[in-house]
Amino acid sequence: MSDVYATRRGLLRDRCAAAGNAAALITRPANVRYLSGAAPKGAVLLIGPDGGDMLFTLGPPTGDIDEGRLDEHLKVSVLPSPGADPAVAAADMAGSARADALAVEEHHLTVARHRALGSVAPGLRLADLGTAVEQQRLVKDEEEIACLRIAAEIADQALGELLESILVGRTERHLALELERRLVDHGADGPAFPTSVGTGPHSGRSRHRPSDRRVEEGDFLSVCLGANYRGYRCEIGRTFVIGTSPADWQIELYDLVFAAQRAGREALVPGAAYRDVDHAARSVLDSAGHGEALAPWTGHGVGLEIDEDPQLAPTAMGKLDACVPVTVEPGVHLPGRGGVRIDDTLVVRPEADGGPELLTITTKELLAL
Repeated sequence: MSDVYATRRGLLRDRCAAAGNAAALITRPANVRYLSGAAPKGAVLLIGPDGGDMLFTLGPPTGDIDEGRLDEHLKVSVLPSPGADPAVAAADMAGSARADALAVEEHHLTVARHRALGSVAPGLRLADLGTAVEQQRLVKDEEEIACLRIAAEIADQALGELLESILVGRTERHLALELERRLVDHGADGPAFPTSVGTGPHSGRSRHRPSDRRVEEGDFLSVCLGANYRGYRCEIGRTFVIGTSPADWQIELYDLVFAAQRAGREALVPGAAYRDVDHAARSVLDSAGHGEALAPWTGHGVGLEIDEDPQLAPTAMGKLDACVPVTVEPGVHLPGRGGVRIDDTLVVRPEADGGPELLTITTKELLAL
């Protein structure tokens, strides 16, 4: 993997050089991990000319799963003072190396930190790197996709086991905690995000925080969870009916959301505009009269973060590439009654390779549990 990280840093170095910047300072943790293999708390990465890269950190890398595994060929500078700022130390080194310009992630820096960087090396021009690393992270290599695939398998296993247990009478909070425990039992580093469990009138809400409401007969039960495996995060969401045959309105609503989710999945082809994927799913729900209550997006990218580019939304600019993992997660919530969410993680693939690769494979049939 060290060659992979060196290659990633080399691509960024070339981009910086083309923009007239001799060095770059990476402070956003997910970007640090993408380029170095690990992101110890507070660590920053200096990308220098001719491969002079260095990780600045307040303590030695521990190798903990939360940090990742550092590129063994990358130089590390452990600061002697616990109150020191690794970003300031990195800028000082860049200035001492007579770099004339340093590209920084302005979208991640505070104003105070940006000023501190400028004061430590007055002769160093600070330029905005923008979202160059985030854009580089969009297309995943096959090792990254393999991690996402394993994360999806773990989430599927955890959800599948929950469906085999007795649910009536248990609280949303209890079910969410059990799902997160099962994720770890099956090999996840932890949950990819706080698990959402909604029952009855809470079902179908986007990112609902579990409450002490107990599962009742006839409820819709919507679950959204994800696994974090080696830093890579997936997402799955499903909706079920508890204890009895679903009512007619539940079947009708479920079929509608399922049709919208299928339309969004089928639109995932290389070259498709982000907004067109959103429109494919959104138009199904809009035409049924649910347009005003829909979430502002149909899906989003996943990877080292659970919510990263691209955004599949009505005003999103850009087009899909192959090997970009995204979610497709339409839903409808009827106030006071409940609702349906169906959420999958997929990888964009060309038609010649079979079309979009579905990573989360738990059945989307409306089951009565």
